[in-house]
Amino acid sequence: MSLTSSIPVLRVSDYQRAKAFWTEVLGFSVAEEAGDPVVGFGIFRRDAARVFLEAWQGPEAPYHRWRAYFHSSDLDGIAKSLTEAGADFKGPTVTEYGMREIEIADPDGNVVCFGQDA
Repeated sequence: MSLTSSIPVLRVSDYQRAKAFWTEVLGFSVAEEAGDPVVGFGIFRRDAARVFLEAWQGPEAPYHRWRAYFHSSDLDGIAKSLTEAGADFKGPTVTEYGMREIEIADPDGNVVCFGQDA
């Protein structure tokens, strides 16, 4: 597998409060937010580090399953490796935000996503 970065996905109870903490206290900037108006998901960046903050609740939340996100330069290679290992996974699928993604759960139910620019 060729991974280029990893991003934690943090659940927050109040998106605006969390956004203020990550930007004003920790010095991160908003790289991207979902929705207009913002609906509770954002990508924050400081230098080369990124974090996803997610306040959506319920099954309709597109990212509610993820605990980490891994960028890859070889998503097909990851899919091949997972298939060869006999793993149960979803994807690759192309998203509305321009990524190809694979999701897989570990034995404890932690879902991680592997993504590559479409």
